[in-house]
Amino acid sequence: MTDLTPQTPSLSGLLDALRGLIQQGRQQALRAVDMVQVQTCWEIGRHIVEFEQDGQTRAAYGRKLLTRLAADLTAEFGKGFDASNLRYMRLFYQAFPIRDALRHELSWTHYRLLLRVDNTEVRQWYVNEAAAQNWSSRALDRQIDTLYYERLLLSSDKAAVAAEANANLEHLQKSPREFVRDPVMLEFLGLSGSGKLLESTLEQALMDKLQAFLLELGKGFAFVARQQRISTESQDFYIDLVFYNYLLKCFVLIDLKAGKLTHQDIGQMDMYVRMYDDLKRGPDDNPTVGILLCDQKDQSVARYSVLHDSEQLFATKYRLVLPSEEDLRVEIERERDAIEAAHRLEEKE
Repeated sequence: MTDLTPQTPSLSGLLDALRGLIQQGRQQALRAVDMVQVQTCWEIGRHIVEFEQDGQTRAAYGRKLLTRLAADLTAEFGKGFDASNLRYMRLFYQAFPIRDALRHELSWTHYRLLLRVDNTEVRQWYVNEAAAQNWSSRALDRQIDTLYYERLLLSSDKAAVAAEANANLEHLQKSPREFVRDPVMLEFLGLSGSGKLLESTLEQALMDKLQAFLLELGKGFAFVARQQRISTESQDFYIDLVFYNYLLKCFVLIDLKAGKLTHQDIGQMDMYVRMYDDLKRGPDDNPTVGILLCDQKDQSVARYSVLHDSEQLFATKYRLVLPSEEDLRVEIERERDAIEAAHRLEEKE
């Protein structure tokens, strides 16, 4: 009987072949879903634009058209087809009117990011580079945000700029796990409970524990949503956890950040609170409050985000119901330690 130990040359070759097949199959699956989603979104955009252009009466519908379409489509297919996404699809068709010119290497998330680039020539440059360099959507987002094209254009040492940019992208390589985390893809496929796909990660496990912790406090917390999207005209944002407190009559937003707390994180949570007040707050609701949690190895941080005109309300009323920042910090550290200990135990087994 042949001893097929890991050192056996024949077994090593078989394992290499199987790894190659699995990696190739995963990549093909990603590309296939990406391509179908891009084509579907393009066709939806085309139908909407052509409907609007077909006579003055239809053009007069304006924004009401997307609202009407979204009401029916979201009821049947989920929030991947709400008014915000339909607006992206219409813009997508207008920015890329030739379907055969679309690059099959790019996903719908790539194209949504590209819509932020107003200049047609610059946008096409990013299209070609993203496809040629196999940039993930996160990599493309970073290149656009850091004005990669403009820096290349202005620099006399283009090779150095390109080398620096590529080095900064090394930690952003896309994996199949990142693919199933993509909220845009999950919404398109009509998959609910996207948080369940991520329970193996520390971040999502902490979200599970925090969700349970607040509900068990018995101080009026009702769960609203997880990874809830709020949108501006040009960008989408996802809030980790949303609650409604019926004692305070206000929404409570929670965002968990890994690593050190930055001024940018604080500003983003302030923006979430303002947007939520504008988009979701009812006439009888009190101002929204945000909780920013940062999980650090050396010290966890919990911080409330309260708009200036709500500080008095927070001090006199909210503080009586909401957990203290110290309570939240201790809960994060306790649960993180428990999760990591359980993970280490699993690895030993």
